[in-house]
Amino acid sequence: MDAQEWLTAFADRLGLDALPQEDIDALLDLASVAAHTSERLAAPLTCYLVGRSGISPTEAKAIGEGIATNS
Repeated sequence: MDAQEWLTAFADRLGLDALPQEDIDALLDLASVAAHTSERLAAPLTCYLVGRSGISPTEAKAIGEGIATNS
């Protein structure tokens, strides 16, 4: 099973649509910014917070990049 298949199966079990590629790319970019600006553990927890917040991954990426450039 590759990552896309796993994500699709996980989303299905949660009753959600599969992630569009644009969201995947934004979340991976955000995770990278979080991990490289802080510690690695910030990456998955940042993505969790995005999910709880309800904002789009693209909006969250912009916020993360703003934090990274101001630190």
